[in-house]
Amino acid sequence: MRTCGREVDQMRGKGWCVQQNVKARNESSQASRLAPQRRRAKAICRINYSMRCSRRRQSQEPLRLICSRPSNDPPGPASPPKAFPLSLAAPITWNDPTRRTAFEDWLAGLPKSLGLLPASVHPASADASFRRYFRIDSAHGPRIVMDAPPEREDCAPFVKIGAALRSGGLHVPEVLAWDQSRGFLLLTDLGSTTYHAALEGPPRMAASQAHGLYVTALDSLVRLQSLPIQSLLPPYDRALMRRELDLFPDWYIARHCGAVLNEAERDALDHSFSLILDACTAQPAVPVHRDYHSRNLMLPDAADPALRPGVLDFQDAVWGPVTYDLASLLRDAYIEWDEQVQLDWAVRYWEQARRQGLPVDRDFGVFWRDFEWMGLQRHLKVLGIFARLSHRDGKDAYLEDLPLVWRYAHRVTMRYNSLKPLALLLERVVGAQRESGYTF
Repeated sequence: MRTCGREVDQMRGKGWCVQQNVKARNESSQASRLAPQRRRAKAICRINYSMRCSRRRQSQEPLRLICSRPSNDPPGPASPPKAFPLSLAAPITWNDPTRRTAFEDWLAGLPKSLGLLPASVHPASADASFRRYFRIDSAHGPRIVMDAPPEREDCAPFVKIGAALRSGGLHVPEVLAWDQSRGFLLLTDLGSTTYHAALEGPPRMAASQAHGLYVTALDSLVRLQSLPIQSLLPPYDRALMRRELDLFPDWYIARHCGAVLNEAERDALDHSFSLILDACTAQPAVPVHRDYHSRNLMLPDAADPALRPGVLDFQDAVWGPVTYDLASLLRDAYIEWDEQVQLDWAVRYWEQARRQGLPVDRDFGVFWRDFEWMGLQRHLKVLGIFARLSHRDGKDAYLEDLPLVWRYAHRVTMRYNSLKPLALLLERVVGAQRESGYTF
């Protein structure tokens, strides 16, 4: 087994959090008399105090990582970044000549009133699915073309859910033309700069600089969750969450790490999954975007008085746990913020959600625990998905994000006694060995 230096550098010594009981006292009698800023400060101080007390009781033990992939599995060639604007000069490549012919025929048949300039078509972005996006100039400004082969992608949910979100005040692409049988859509263009590209820079934005972007993202999230669209969305039920969790042992543990679990470990993993699913399915349900993060949010249009972020990739929306999208945003697989920053933004969301009548717990400590357990479900799933994207689809660039997702999951498992067996399993499958630690 070989040493994976990049994962060693990114995991060792980072984020070793200890057991934390984020159970806040009920302050309902005081909340009405406190300004939002004071309530936010009290919530953060309460949780930080719990964490400091835990650190005095627990030892922080560094990890030594031995491997992240089996030695007989050589790394594949690097794949291009996902969801980033591509060079305007880059040609569109077609693996299937009949698909190219269908696209050219569709484009030529669109109404002249759209003012499209076919010669200007160029790649815009790619994502983790089989969809591709092109940008095309027009007399009315740039437009986006979605190439979604119907045998691979069903565009109907995108069109249906997009219309509902747009009518509900969210800034989502408008469908200008749709060939359902061939899987081509013409959309309005929400810009070429994602939150992620803006935040990462260079230079990387500080939290204080990013604050305005996250406030607008939280505003749009509350608006999304307030929409009465349950009839349009499939349920995010226990069976679906379990299928997602199963990606973790199938693709991350077995395929990516090359680890084989013994019977005791399989039983511990199954028990951990049951605990996670119990916690997640007990939460109240709202509309869930399911991928509400920095690579699916576009910088606001300066011409928009509300400065709403553009929202993309909503076609897999479901009706599910209220904390899911917040966990996706604040514990983003592609960018990391200090936990105190996460707490501040989470409290801002919680306050706004309560004002809007969303079904969040009245006790922020309980809400934060729900947030952490929901995030754990998502991050275990993402570990499996990113491994599958590499090993099955050849998209190796996603492997760069595995260490951050692993840290998110591990931190939560270390905070709750019932999840300690899962913490040990996470360490074991990446070749982590506990060394002597210190008690502070």
